[in-house]
Amino acid sequence: MDAMQRLIAERACERVVLEFVHRLDLGEPASVAELFTEDGSWQWPPPGAGRRARGRPALRAYFGARPDDRLSRRIMSNVVVTPASPDTATATSYFTTYRVDGWSGGMVPPGPPVQVGTYTDAFRRVDGAWLIASRTLHLAFGGPTPKAG
Repeated sequence: MDAMQRLIAERACERVVLEFVHRLDLGEPASVAELFTEDGSWQWPPPGAGRRARGRPALRAYFGARPDDRLSRRIMSNVVVTPASPDTATATSYFTTYRVDGWSGGMVPPGPPVQVGTYTDAFRRVDGAWLIASRTLHLAFGGPTPKAG
């Protein structure tokens, strides 16, 4: 890959990382499935005790099951994309999640983040578009989701 191809791949994958959290927090959560390849997977280890969804229908159902009364905001940082070929790349990014369940509108008192962790992604370019082939969530810190008071 030349420098321009590498830069374009890095930026396109970074955009998918950011689009994922925007859709979860501000858009239609089920639509994140469209950011994955047809056979894409999302998993939250540990194996056997974690959560996993594979394929767009399963991803759409998983993310679409988000409670309607959930208010969340994710902050993404330290996104590092590493192109491996013209059609594949990997990335690691940090996320911090603030979330309140039982939200009925208006402002809520700030609380600590409920999750701080890392996404590990594999990307594949399909028909010119960079998509997530697999995403694994790793929690460094976590806690219960507070209820709106």
